[in-house]
Amino acid sequence: MAVTMKLMSLLVAGLGALSFLFGVIAENKKPAAGTPITGKGVVICKYPADATVVLGFLSVAFLIASTVAGYFSLFYPYKGKSVPQSAMFRSTSFLIFFNIALFTGGLAAALLLWPTITEQLHLSRNVHRNLETACPTAKTGLLGGGAFVSLDSSLFWLVALMLAANVREDYFDEVEKDGKLAVDDSTAADFDEPSTLKGSA
Repeated sequence: MAVTMKLMSLLVAGLGALSFLFGVIAENKKPAAGTPITGKGVVICKYPADATVVLGFLSVAFLIASTVAGYFSLFYPYKGKSVPQSAMFRSTSFLIFFNIALFTGGLAAALLLWPTITEQLHLSRNVHRNLETACPTAKTGLLGGGAFVSLDSSLFWLVALMLAANVREDYFDEVEKDGKLAVDDSTAADFDEPSTLKGSA
């Protein structure tokens, strides 16, 4: 199957949607707090079984995949025709949305990784010497916020892809126009040469 812009846009959107979905489910599955069990000089936090950590890492994985696919889709040589990156970045609107897509992707990764890693630490380090611990979990709202930013990032990649399509079209129009001008100039030179030779004779 040939790689087309439509196929790449569906891939970027699909991966972004999966990242959003896993992030939202992770947020909803996260327990509010654990149950403290007092022992001899320690408190053991017992947390209900949930898939928050797994879902959080899945959300991050699909975000990374969406970002890689989005970046790749902008510079892929569709139909065997490539456009120099310098030509792409001469477009102000493309440059703006390209940077926004990168920024939102990084922000989404931070918002998703922070609570996911924190939750993993709470689950693995559940024995506390502080007898007043409340057995906290990761900060509420970060996973959901990261999921929405992840979806936004994929949408910005799609906008950048549409702008890249415009840049490609303009670039190849200019190349074709320059090629025609070069052919016309060489043809005119060929016509002028006999008359010049005739005058010198």
